[in-house]
Amino acid sequence: MADRNLALELVRATEAAAIAAGRWMGRNDKEAGDQAAVDGMRHMLTTVDMAGVVVIGEGEKDEAPMLFNGETVGSGNGPATDIAVDPVDGTTLLAQGRPGALAVLAMSPRGTMFDPGPMVYMEKWVVGADAVGVIDIDAPTTENLKQIAKAKSKNVSDLTVIMLDRERHATMAQEIRDAGARLRLIMDGDVAGGLLAAMPDRSIDLCVGIGGTPEGVGTACAIRALGGEMLGRLWARDTDEAARARADGFDLEEILTTEKLVASPDTFFVCTGVTSGELLAGVNYTGHGVSTDSLVMRGSSGTVRRILADHTDRKLEELGALGQ
Repeated sequence: MADRNLALELVRATEAAAIAAGRWMGRNDKEAGDQAAVDGMRHMLTTVDMAGVVVIGEGEKDEAPMLFNGETVGSGNGPATDIAVDPVDGTTLLAQGRPGALAVLAMSPRGTMFDPGPMVYMEKWVVGADAVGVIDIDAPTTENLKQIAKAKSKNVSDLTVIMLDRERHATMAQEIRDAGARLRLIMDGDVAGGLLAAMPDRSIDLCVGIGGTPEGVGTACAIRALGGEMLGRLWARDTDEAARARADGFDLEEILTTEKLVASPDTFFVCTGVTSGELLAGVNYTGHGVSTDSLVMRGSSGTVRRILADHTDRKLEELGALGQ
């Protein structure tokens, strides 16, 4: 499946989503921004030479517009693939005009991507290549921080942990503080958090916490390219959800490794900035067109490319994003 031309076609889909969604920055309308991104991404995916199936899409957990699970995408020609999409990771960030919203798409060969079914949340631990193999998801937080620091030849007080700012994380957040590590809380967008933790040139050492399963599966495709490690476990919001999951055959105690989340190293991960953040610049509209900032990752080669693109009106028309 590994084809650098395919990677460039996929980034056109996240560019189209970002350009369409970026018009809604700060307009306090989450669904309109998400719908614009979905429409832009779906339009471009029809032109990509692949026989893709959306295994996991954004939408169910917040009743947002979505590329639905089971939807076929692509021209029907080319490789058979699994797709994970999040047309806007950080819809609240976009709606409120805050930093860090991304358009995200990940792909792997057909049958290799973990399908979490109805489970919309999972526990996640993400580290870079220099801390692979040291996390024990069942160990105390303090012990994991010590092991990560040792692997990185740091003190625990040198570590920086990134985590979603949620009430469900209150206990773990206090454990991180008590251990002496630095903690950065973010409103939304734990895909970016996971990437920052796994990229060697960034200052984040660990991304941890409970977030969406679509974001988790997509992040795992990127971790394959970055050489880091992701461990996860499905998380039920209440006893009824846990009972339904078990009835459907899901093991809520199972540790989901990077290889379990995506069983092939032959992955693609692409994302484009919607609003400017630490990972990528957001969409910039000019008098002559639009500029975008994207990352493209290939698991088979470990290649990570940053693509800064200027889109003229003609290119915008091809992307299906003119005048949105």
